[in-house]
Amino acid sequence: MPLTADIVAYLDHLLDIPATPDSPTALNGLQVANRGPVSKVAAAVDGSQRTIDGAIAAGANLLIVHHGLFWKGAQPVVDAQYRRLRTLFEHDVAVYSAHLPLDLHPTLGNNVLLARELGLTPSGTFAQFESIAIGVRGTADVLTADLVAAAARFAHEHGGDAHGSAFPATRRTRSWAMCSGAGASMDTLNEAVALGVDTLIVGEGPHWTAVDAPERGLVIIYAGHYATETLGVRALAGDVAARFGVPWVWIPAPTGR
Repeated sequence: MPLTADIVAYLDHLLDIPATPDSPTALNGLQVANRGPVSKVAAAVDGSQRTIDGAIAAGANLLIVHHGLFWKGAQPVVDAQYRRLRTLFEHDVAVYSAHLPLDLHPTLGNNVLLARELGLTPSGTFAQFESIAIGVRGTADVLTADLVAAAARFAHEHGGDAHGSAFPATRRTRSWAMCSGAGASMDTLNEAVALGVDTLIVGEGPHWTAVDAPERGLVIIYAGHYATETLGVRALAGDVAARFGVPWVWIPAPTGR
């Protein structure tokens, strides 16, 4: 069986963990260690009690997630956080987290894979954050309603729903941009307008973004935070399984967002 340390070294290099900026509470990389050997890998969007229990039930002892265990920052190890950590220690399960490094990866990333799911071909980058671009963009010629329908089919497959901001039935999408997860913000709307983008595809965003979108010449397609971030972590676990010769399993835990 491969060692956790070897898998971690591979993932850190593959995702360029040390050089990729992110929120300080993302804590990308190995978040919880185990005794060493990895017999099975589990993949999930979130590091939660549901996904930890699912990994254990599936016989996995390495859980790879997109959203790690420490998003709220330093906090007392009590209540839910205590239960999560206690369960991991008792069952010798390691946790590896990759947030923005996985969103932007050119082959395993959430955004390139979501574009493929929706029949779109990226030709550039989008969603600038410090020194990196998180998302992708490109051109198309498709009815916006058809793109919303494709996003809805995708979201439904992952326990969610998708919808678009207001637009005429005959409207066509010719320039699109994408940022998975909480991708609709003042920064991304401003960037989209500056680039001449007419359709912005995200996981979720504040209500005001749907209010502002028509006035800024945009349609925003909200395909679900959870759904849009299922693809990268699955691809990453599959890559690890193939490289290290271990089985892997997907742990679904839709959040309704």
